[in-house]
Amino acid sequence: MSARVNNFVIKIANVNGTGSASANGLLMKAIFRMGIPVVGKNFFPSNIQGLPTWYEIRVSGDGYLARSGVVDILVAMNAQTYARDLAEVSPGGCLLYDSTWPREAQLARAGVTLVGIPLAKLVNEAFTNIRARILMKNICYVGALSALLALDLGVLEILLKETFSDKPKLIADNLKAIELGYQYASRHFDCPLPFRLERMNATADCIMADGNTLAALGCVYAGATIGAWYPITPSTSLMDAFKDFCERYRRDPV
Repeated sequence: MSARVNNFVIKIANVNGTGSASANGLLMKAIFRMGIPVVGKNFFPSNIQGLPTWYEIRVSGDGYLARSGVVDILVAMNAQTYARDLAEVSPGGCLLYDSTWPREAQLARAGVTLVGIPLAKLVNEAFTNIRARILMKNICYVGALSALLALDLGVLEILLKETFSDKPKLIADNLKAIELGYQYASRHFDCPLPFRLERMNATADCIMADGNTLAALGCVYAGATIGAWYPITPSTSLMDAFKDFCERYRRDPV
């Protein structure tokens, strides 16, 4: 198929509570920093840790913000939803999955390219901490996508250094996980895929923020001083942001 540059949809299927939101946010921010218009949407029921969650990223050089209704690349990280996720991939699309447990027969579908990367195996061999292994498996698929989509690794490094400026160990661990995924994908697949990224200059005058953060900022500017909520996704990030903004701006004059 002909190359699709800056015009495709990535959908990531994962498990709630595994740190996937941070990895998906990192991926989307990196695309944005490359000057490419991009928008993300989180899909999940209000649930507890361990249940399914999905994140959709639309890359649109033309700046479209609405969902396109197609899925070109699906990152399948939740075995419970494999059948549902595979059915969503558009003809000519690609499905990336953790091939630590090979499932080519289960995931085979005409017209869909299967990309198997042993994410769990890679991180288990590189990290000893159990929680780190769970988190870094998600960062590892960001590294793999970087190779498959021609995402600038330098941009990822800058973002990680900004995010964890006071935690150098986390910077090193994240970069290590990204490199694991990147190197494996580069060695075993023809990179980049027909879906790929190329630098633009279309986001220079833009900011990126999620809806809950902006809603929290709106509450502060509207005069709210008290917040009460039941701590469950998706409300928690709104109240976390409200708390942060209040600590910064809702202070009595000295």
